[in-house]
Amino acid sequence: MRFINAVGVSLMLAMAITASALANNHDANDKGKGKSDRVPETLGYVEWVVMQDTGLRLKSRLDTGAKTSSLHAVNVEPFKKGEEEWVSFQIPLGDHEDQPTEGTVDHEDVILEFERPITRTVLIKRKGAPSQRRYVVMMEFCIAGTRHETQFSLADRGKFSYPVLLGRRFMRDDNILIDSADSFLAERECEHMTLEELVEEHQDQVVEEEEAS
Repeated sequence: MRFINAVGVSLMLAMAITASALANNHDANDKGKGKSDRVPETLGYVEWVVMQDTGLRLKSRLDTGAKTSSLHAVNVEPFKKGEEEWVSFQIPLGDHEDQPTEGTVDHEDVILEFERPITRTVLIKRKGAPSQRRYVVMMEFCIAGTRHETQFSLADRGKFSYPVLLGRRFMRDDNILIDSADSFLAERECEHMTLEELVEEHQDQVVEEEEAS
């Protein structure tokens, strides 16, 4: 993952995620299809989520009309890492400005860059427009104080109100019920950072890594 400052300063953080570990998680998810062992939890149709490897907070819509969850991403590019198919993508924080800020850093100046193994691809049929192929990756996140992992298709959601959409696969696997008449019903919160803390923490790690080398 990299933090990219729009004025030209790039902050880089190497986050090693082994393809084999994610593949094992994916296999376990497939074997566990059906009723989850989790206690049923009711959430609103809009809730905050926090991406686990960054502390990034995003607003999500829980949508029973979608099977696979979706994450806002731009500049999505596939590449090879050894024999594995991976994808890189960016999340510009200025597109939704969901991260709390102390006012010393501008959302427009921060772009997060990720790399993940490709779990699969999906073909999205669009009315009045050509079909679109999207990459799907596994991502860990926190919602209502609990950590989860699910598949996300990568799509440019910059024109939508919610950068994250959580679909039926997540609800089924984790036994989530939706109150379609209300939002922000989560009784517990997920830990997250301010925009300044997010940039500072990862910048400190980069400095230490560069000095060590």
